[in-house]
Amino acid sequence: MIDRNDELKELAIKEINEHRNTVEKDHFRSVFHLMPPVGLLNDPNGFIHWKGVYHVFFQWMPFKTDHGAKFWGHYTSTDLVNWELQPIALAPGDWYDKNGCYSGSAVVYEDKMYLFYTGNVKDEEGNRETYQCVAVSEDGIHFEKKGVVLHLPEGYTPHFRDPKVWQHLGKWYMVIGTQNLNEEGRVVLFESANLMDWTFKGDVTASGEEAIGDLGFMWECPDLFELDGKDILLFSPQGIEPEGYLYQNIYQTGYVSGELDYVSGKMSHGGFTELDRGFEFYAPQTTLDENGRRLVIGWMGVPEQAEGHHPTIAHKWIHILTVPRELHYEDERLIQRPAVELEAMRHTEMTKEANLSNELKQWSELNGTVYELLVQLEEIKGTFSVNLRNNASLTYDSTKALLTFKRKSFVDGREETRSCLINSVKELRFYVDSSSVEVFVNGGEEVFTSRFFPEESNESLVFEAVGDSKFQVTRWLLN
Repeated sequence: MIDRNDELKELAIKEINEHRNTVEKDHFRSVFHLMPPVGLLNDPNGFIHWKGVYHVFFQWMPFKTDHGAKFWGHYTSTDLVNWELQPIALAPGDWYDKNGCYSGSAVVYEDKMYLFYTGNVKDEEGNRETYQCVAVSEDGIHFEKKGVVLHLPEGYTPHFRDPKVWQHLGKWYMVIGTQNLNEEGRVVLFESANLMDWTFKGDVTASGEEAIGDLGFMWECPDLFELDGKDILLFSPQGIEPEGYLYQNIYQTGYVSGELDYVSGKMSHGGFTELDRGFEFYAPQTTLDENGRRLVIGWMGVPEQAEGHHPTIAHKWIHILTVPRELHYEDERLIQRPAVELEAMRHTEMTKEANLSNELKQWSELNGTVYELLVQLEEIKGTFSVNLRNNASLTYDSTKALLTFKRKSFVDGREETRSCLINSVKELRFYVDSSSVEVFVNGGEEVFTSRFFPEESNESLVFEAVGDSKFQVTRWLLN
């Protein structure tokens, strides 16, 4: 008799094979970003570096371009550039995860890889049950489910998910995103000596705390780690109202920094800061790699934010992950920089310089659809813009100290914007893929991550100054 997990995996593989050509023919298909082989991808999971291999698992719905009973898909790489799709890690085939193997994390213990994830269960009326589960592997490829290790504690709703596990001074710790019975978002902490028996410590921090105020009704995908002498709690709160240029997406991602008291389980910290200024960034996960770097990868999407309008749906797929980024904590803020390994994708370097005064500049030889672009700005008096394929642009207004990303909405074609205040702009680094752009400002001081869907025939790259701008541009085509 075939195991239900194996049966579901076989059906998912059949779906990949059936729609492979449809997916591959899409001109919006990503060239260097991780994307689903078919169907829907969302949160990165189980990001880990083990025995020289990077593992990125991901939430995956193979049977449609919508959410549902999620699988864990799996990519591996030795260099953060070339990725190989591995066998399906987890399928929702048991009583405790029959409606989805939801997000979680990976650790290594006694030379085995442990995946911690949330088992989602719903009854016929839609009532939710939630279980924290574990699966174990000796090779990092094939996983055996070990079942439930943690049940829902009192005082919280079944919106209780996304375990992130790490080790500190010989003990294991787990944070989980949740809401209390008053539907207020928070992160809770558990402790274990053996990864199987967990003791509840309480709330790490919560919506309503004096340092952060009201931060919504649910916190997803928490990640707690030490970086450059600070403890960082990264999470994705839902239910924050827009405030000026802040919190413009339906749901947010950001962090607080301070110090975690491992005895009490409480974290003392400052205010909440958004991590990314673009349209699509959510549920990031970090790992400490074997080189001692804190790396992060995020989902280039936001739940419930125009997901049904992505044009890739016609080709049987939706959503991608960001490029791997290196995190640092400098001047009381998180800094994100593209992983240095990405430089290995470069070829055909070209450099141009210009002084623009109330004019446009286009070098046709710089046009393209997939490239890295470095813009070094010596002077901006007025505004300076970079326009990508007549569909998206980044503009700095020096008179307002305002940096704005604009794109044509893929819902209705209207112009939409995301902005942040920044005193000066000296450097802009763009990673442009077929249907996405990631912009790192001043070496990662700010980041704008967004999807965009330009006309296939338009490969233009245009620079514009209203006033005077002096700059140098270097462009690399990317493999």
